[in-house]
Amino acid sequence: MDYSKLSIAQLAQVVTNDWKSQGKGINYGAKPYLEAMYSLMSVSDKYGEDSGRSIVAYFLSNASTWKGEVAKGVKKELNKRIK
Repeated sequence: MDYSKLSIAQLAQVVTNDWKSQGKGINYGAKPYLEAMYSLMSVSDKYGEDSGRSIVAYFLSNASTWKGEVAKGVKKELNKRIK
C-alpha cells in the first residue's frame, strides 16, 4: 500500500487497527505518542510544545514490538517524513 498520501492522523489509525488486529495491546511506551499523532496532519505541526517530528520519532522508538508488513510500510513512511 502507498502510505505517502496519508496524513499522520490517518497513519495513526492504520497503526491502531493493525496493532490491535495482531491480538496484542499497543505498547505502553508508544501509546501516548500514537494518541498525539491523531492530532497531526504532518510532522510540521505542533502538539502542545512538542514538534510533530519529535512525536513521530518517539513513537517509532517505542514501537519495536509492532511487527508485520503493515508495520514495516508505515514505519518506513514515518521515517522518511522525519528525515
